Amino acid sequence: MRKPLRLLPLSLCIAIALPAYAADDNENWGLCPLIDAVPSFDDAPAPSGTADQRASQPTAIDGGTLQRAGDDQNIVVQDNVRLSRGDQFLGTDKLSYNQESGKYTAEGHVRYQDSSMRLVAEHAEGDQNADKHQIDDVEYQLTSRRGNGGAERIELNGVKGSLLSSTYSTCAPNQRAWELRAHRIDIDTDEGMGVARNATLRIGKVPVLYVPWFMFPVDDRRRTGLLYPNIGFSGKNGFDWRQPIYLNLAPNYDATLFPRYMSKRGESLGVEFRWLYENGSGETYVNWMPRDDLSRKDPDRYSYYIREGNPVLKPGEPIPLLPENQRPRDNRGEFAFKGSHRFNGTWYAAANLAWVSDKYYLQDFSNSLYGQSATSLRSEVGVYGRGRYWDASFIADHNQLADFTLQENSLAYDRLPRATFHWAQPMQPWLETGVDTEAVRFQHSDMKFISNDPTPGIPANLRREIPGGSRFDIRPYVSFPLEGAAWYIRPKLAWRYTAYDLDANLAQQIATQRAITEFKTNTPSEEQIRSFYNKSPSRSLPITSIDAGLYFDRETEIRGDHYVHTLEPRVFYLRAPYRDQDGLPLFDTSPMSFSWGALFRDNRYSGADRQTDANQLTTALTTRLINSEDGRERLAASIGQIQYFDDIRVVAGAETPIKQGKSAWVADVSVSPTDRWTINATYQWDPRLRSEDVATLRARYLFGNAGVVNFAYRYRRNLAAPPGSPSDIADQYEQADVSFLYPINNNWSIVGRYYYSIKDSRPLEQIAGVQWESCCLAVRAIARRYQRNRSEDLNSSFQVEFELKGLGSAGQNTEKVLRRAILGYNRDDLYLTPPSPSISRENRGPGGDEAILDPTL
Repeated sequence: MRKPLRLLPLSLCIAIALPAYAADDNENWGLCPLIDAVPSFDDAPAPSGTADQRASQPTAIDGGTLQRAGDDQNIVVQDNVRLSRGDQFLGTDKLSYNQESGKYTAEGHVRYQDSSMRLVAEHAEGDQNADKHQIDDVEYQLTSRRGNGGAERIELNGVKGSLLSSTYSTCAPNQRAWELRAHRIDIDTDEGMGVARNATLRIGKVPVLYVPWFMFPVDDRRRTGLLYPNIGFSGKNGFDWRQPIYLNLAPNYDATLFPRYMSKRGESLGVEFRWLYENGSGETYVNWMPRDDLSRKDPDRYSYYIREGNPVLKPGEPIPLLPENQRPRDNRGEFAFKGSHRFNGTWYAAANLAWVSDKYYLQDFSNSLYGQSATSLRSEVGVYGRGRYWDASFIADHNQLADFTLQENSLAYDRLPRATFHWAQPMQPWLETGVDTEAVRFQHSDMKFISNDPTPGIPANLRREIPGGSRFDIRPYVSFPLEGAAWYIRPKLAWRYTAYDLDANLAQQIATQRAITEFKTNTPSEEQIRSFYNKSPSRSLPITSIDAGLYFDRETEIRGDHYVHTLEPRVFYLRAPYRDQDGLPLFDTSPMSFSWGALFRDNRYSGADRQTDANQLTTALTTRLINSEDGRERLAASIGQIQYFDDIRVVAGAETPIKQGKSAWVADVSVSPTDRWTINATYQWDPRLRSEDVATLRARYLFGNAGVVNFAYRYRRNLAAPPGSPSDIADQYEQADVSFLYPINNNWSIVGRYYYSIKDSRPLEQIAGVQWESCCLAVRAIARRYQRNRSEDLNSSFQVEFELKGLGSAGQNTEKVLRRAILGYNRDDLYLTPPSPSISRENRGPGGDEAILDPTL
C-alpha cells in the first residue's frame, strides 16, 4: 500500500512570527502602501475549511508530468506541481518523492500558503518518515495580521525547529522603517515556546536594541513568565519601572505579581489573583508600599484642606501642612475584590469590594483628572434574583472616604443591609399591576473634624457621632396603558407608604431643628423639642399620573433630499397631595437636576425620603427630520415646560418651595447637517428670573479620515443662590473646553486641548502636542498641564512615545491620555464618553494578548 504524500508540516508559520507576544493588531495600517512582500499565488485554489480541519482532509496533487526515476519507489512530479489540502497550498517547479524512504526534494519557485501566511523559497528537502525538513532562502508574509520577513534557512525536526538569520517587520518592503533581526530562533511547538539568540532591533539601518537571549511564546497557551515592563519617568515618581510577572497556576486560576520601583518614592508590590469555576468567577488585587518618600519630598501635597476665610486661619495666614508624623508614609496600599457565584438560573451572589489605606491615596497614585475624581470608594456584597416579572436583592454596602478635601459627613450612609423587591406583570393588554418595595438600615461612621478654636493652631482630630435609622418603603401601583399606531395614553395610580425607626440621637436632632424653625429661636426649650420628637415617623399618600402623546409624520424634501418629518406632542399630568415631611430624615435623598427627563418624572428626588407634592401639567413637543435613504436622524428638537397649578411645598435640605406658575423652559436640539458636523445644545430659561438656569453647547467637526475638533460650553446656575447674587455665588459652574486633532498631512498632525473654568478663572487641563506617523512607526510628543490634586495646583509634564506598530512602544502611553482628552481621537470613540474613574491594571499573560482562564475544570 502506498503511503500518502503529505504537505510539508509548516507549523513554522507560528515560529516565524517572533513578535506575536507583543503585537496587538488594533493598529491603523491605512498609511501602508498596497505592496505585498509575497504576492498572492494566481494558481492557488480557493481554500476550504480552517486550520483545525486540515488534518482530516485529503491531499490533492495537480499539474506536471508524473514519472519514475531509476528507483521504482522514486516518483518525480515536475512542470508546475500543485498540492492542496484544506486551507493549505504548496506549489513548486519540480518535486521528487520516494515513497519507501519518505524523502523528498522540491526545487524551483517553492511557494506555500494557508489561512495565516504566504511563503516562497528556492529549495526544500526533507524526510517525512523522520519528520525532518529544511527550507532555504525563505521570504514570508503574514496574512492573518500584518508582518513580513525572511530567513536564510529553516530547519524542522518533529515538533522542534530553527530559523537561521531571520527578520521580521510590519513595514512595507520598500519602506523599512524598522526591522527585528535574530541570528537564530529555536522553536518547540509541544512546549509552545521559542528562544531567540542575538536579536537586534533596527530603526532604519541603525541598531537601537540588542538582546543576546530572549524567550517568547509561539501559541496562545498561558505560561509562567515575565510580561513586558511598564517604564516611565515623571516629576512625582522619578524613574518608574513596573515589571509584571505572570504565574500560570492551573487551568482555572492564575496570578500576576507587580513589583514596582520608583526612584523618588520607593518600592511597592502588587498581586492579582483570578479564578474561574463552573458556577462563578472572581479576581482580587492587593498593592502594598511599605514606605513612601513622597510625603518627605513633596510635603505641600498634604495639608489641612481649609479654605481662606475659615476661622481657624488668621487673615493672610497660609493653609498649614499636616505634621510630618500625620502624613501618609508607611504601609500604603489598596485592596480590590470582584466576584460572583450563580446558585441556579434565578439566584446569584456578587461582591465588589474596594479599600485604600488613606484618603490621599488616589491623588498620589493617579496621573489624570479622572483618577482623582472619585471622592469615595463603595464596597458592596449581595444576593440577587430575577424572574420573568420580578427581581429582588439583599445587599450590604460600605463607603470609604478617598478625598482629603472632604470630611466623613460628606459620605453616603452605609446600607447594612438593604432588601428590595420589584414586581410588574401585565394582566391584560390594557392592565398592568406592580409593586416596588425596599427595607434598609442606614448607619454612618463617626465624623472626624477640626475644631474652630485657633489658639492652639491645628488641634487633634475630634469625633462626632452621625446617627442613623431604618426605613421601609412600599409603592404598589396599577396602570392602564392604551395605545394605537399614532397615539398612546397611560394612566397610572400608585400609593406610597414610608415608615422609619430612627436612632434616638437622630430623632433628637430633627426635633431640635424643627423647634428652631417653628419657634424662631436658637435655644428651644426641652418642651418645645419634645413636641416634635418622633422616633417612628411615617408618610402615606396617593400618586396619580397620566402620560399621553401623539405621533404625526409626513414626507418632505429639503434641497433635493427626502426626509420623514415628525411632530410629536406630549402631555404629562401629575397629582400628589402635600404631606409634611420635615420630620423625616435625609438618608439617601437629594433633589435631581432639572432636565428634559425631569419633565416626566413622578418625583423630583432621587431617594424615598422625600416624595414631592404636585398638581402640575407638562406640555412638550418634539420634531425630527429622518433621512429617508439611510434612516439617519438629521434633526431632533424638543421643548417643554411644567405648569404648577399649586405651590410645591415639599423641600429637602436648603431647598426653597416652588411657587405656583411655570417652570423653566427646557430645550434640547441635536443637528447633523452633514456627516462631518454634529451639534448638540441644551438650554433652560427661567421666565421668573428672566435668565438661563442651564446652557450647554457641544459641537464637533471631522477632518478627513482622522481629524476632529470639539468645542463644549457648560453653564449651570446655582439654584440656591438668591436673585442678584454676584457671579461667584450665582454660578455653580461655567466651563469651556476645546480639543482637536488636526492632520497637517498624511504623516504629521497636531493635537491640543484647553479646558478652562470661567467661574474660577483658571485652566483645568492644557495639552499641546505633535504626532508623526508612518505605515509602521509612530512618534508622539505632548506637553501637558493638569490639575495635580484637590488643592487646585497644576502639574506640568512632557511625554514622548515611540511606537513600532505590531511590536510595541517605548515611553509613556500618550495615546491613552489623548483618547481621554480628545473625544474622537480614535474614530471608534466618537459616541463615547470619557472612561469612568477607576484604578486599571493590565492583565496580560505571556501566552497571548489576554490571559483568559480556561473554563474547563
